[in-house]
Amino acid sequence: MGFIEAIKTCYSKSFTFSGRASRSEFWWFYLATIIISYVVSAICGTGSTTAIFISCAITFVLTFFPSLAVSVRRLRDAGFSPWWLLIALTGIGAIVLFIMWLQKSK
Repeated sequence: MGFIEAIKTCYSKSFTFSGRASRSEFWWFYLATIIISYVVSAICGTGSTTAIFISCAITFVLTFFPSLAVSVRRLRDAGFSPWWLLIALTGIGAIVLFIMWLQKSK
């Protein structure tokens, strides 16, 4: 799966938490959210604090649910329970979750 196809798939399945997501789909979408965040920060970094807050809020809303859905599908594809996402709330848990995302499909 390519970059554009992964973005389209993730946004079309924004609220679909069932099924599976390939490694390429997950990582391409993750890269896209990082790029989007940096672009929004660079554009709004010179504006007022209100503009920065609003643009950050819009970026968060547009990327949160697709990111959550693709993370759940990726964990399921790697053979883990989606409940493992809760471990990311702890400091060390984010490392464990990262390793789980890297696992091959079962």
